[in-house]
Amino acid sequence: MKKTLLATLLLTALGTASPSWAQSIKLAITGPFSGGSAPMGASMRDGAKLAVNEINANGGLEVGGKKMKIEVIERDDEAKNERGALIGQELAAMSDLAGVIGSVNTGVVIAGDKFLQEKGIPKIITPAAGSASMTQWRDAKVPNLSIFRFAAHDGIQAAMVVEEALARKYTKVAILHDATNYGVSGRNDLQAQIKAQGDKLQIVATEKFNIGDKDMTAQLLRSKSAGAQAILIWGIGPELAAIANGKAKIGMKEPLIGGWTLSMSNFIDNAGKNADGTLMPQTFIEEPVTPKAKAFIESYHRNYDVKRIPSPVSAAQGYDAVLIFAAAVKQAGSTDTKKIVAALEDLKEPVSGVIATWDKPFSKWNPADENTHEAFTRAQTVMGVVKDGRVTFAHAEDKARLAKAAGGKKSK
Repeated sequence: MKKTLLATLLLTALGTASPSWAQSIKLAITGPFSGGSAPMGASMRDGAKLAVNEINANGGLEVGGKKMKIEVIERDDEAKNERGALIGQELAAMSDLAGVIGSVNTGVVIAGDKFLQEKGIPKIITPAAGSASMTQWRDAKVPNLSIFRFAAHDGIQAAMVVEEALARKYTKVAILHDATNYGVSGRNDLQAQIKAQGDKLQIVATEKFNIGDKDMTAQLLRSKSAGAQAILIWGIGPELAAIANGKAKIGMKEPLIGGWTLSMSNFIDNAGKNADGTLMPQTFIEEPVTPKAKAFIESYHRNYDVKRIPSPVSAAQGYDAVLIFAAAVKQAGSTDTKKIVAALEDLKEPVSGVIATWDKPFSKWNPADENTHEAFTRAQTVMGVVKDGRVTFAHAEDKARLAKAAGGKKSK
């Protein structure tokens, strides 16, 4: 009788545990779904879930001879480092987790990713996080890395910002940045790029602001009195709008040129007309340049009942990151994390995404070169400009180039 009861309990336990483990691919999506960084985090999550839903609607992925659907686990890190650490520990403790996509804030990534790396769980950072999120692994000389990044890294963005300023014949600039790890890292990248360009730009002021600051008059007045012809800016949240509004208040006409976060809805909406003319690198602009972009934009609008994506860059990167992860799982023929990491480092087939066709976006980890786990190159990045409440192409040739690339050329 005891043996029968034990067998019954064992079968019951297996019956309840098996479907979650054996019949689904567990994918965690993490990011700031609330707070000042929410337009990035929520747009990334929603773009990623569009891709997941499309995959599942087609029966899932072929894995080891059977179809498996993707099961999403969502975690809101609230853009708080301590939350990032707790979430990293929680996810690392899941024995059947196949991978993680997401994160925005550099401090959150640094606090949490170490736990995933210890367990060898593949993580594709998107849509952001500063350079330190990857250079930390280069500096630590880790021999194998399960962390990847799917975003235009700050080196690419900073170079584009500096080149844009030079192309507009500016010689004196001010750098404004927030006090977060992301802001400080961006400031350093801007300074390095200015130096790399032969110091053709003179930095006449370097000013810092804190998350939550609403009045930037002092920083702007110092920049103006120093003769700045443009403000190179690196920040995350609605403070960027406070700077645009502060410029208008003191009659400062010099443009803002900065990181891609200037395309977020909480900057554009809060700054209103004062946002017009702001320039920033973009990996996706909400215009139907290609049939795939058109279908993605329409699907996002329809599914989430919006007329404008809060952060188009984040949404598109979330979508494509899922497609790349799915391709790795399919190639690995397994949900084994080590096999998925190996597949990500050597994808055999191009992945057709909404941003580009990704041909081997990552390569075998080289401890001396973090770019081996960086997907984006300059080829997938364009300069955007705010106009009448939306981001459009700053240069017509970029739009033409992307349309031509959609004709079949692969992005490497």
